Amino acid sequence: MKNKLLIVKKSILAICILVLTTNAFADSKGNKKVETVIFKVEMDCMDCVNRIEQNIPFEKGVKDLQVDLENQKVEISYKSKLTNKESLQKALEKLKFKVLELKK
Repeated sequence: MKNKLLIVKKSILAICILVLTTNAFADSKGNKKVETVIFKVEMDCMDCVNRIEQNIPFEKGVKDLQVDLENQKVEISYKSKLTNKESLQKALEKLKFKVLELKK
């Protein structure tokens, strides 16, 4: 009888730990809001595209990057807790591009 009671207690403890850790991980992921910004970037060749693709992903908070040479657009998804539109625009301008944010 004592063995069964011990097994039940351990099972309840394991379930409680599982529920608490699951909730903790769910809360931490909920705080990472990802936003997207689209810039019009004056670029005229594949070297420009490569320069952007080789530098911007390393900016803090950048999650995804899409460069469209034909339409001269750069779409950046980023964690708003780590960076903002202005910082990303400055990073593109630092690469010697003329940049203008496009409204969605």
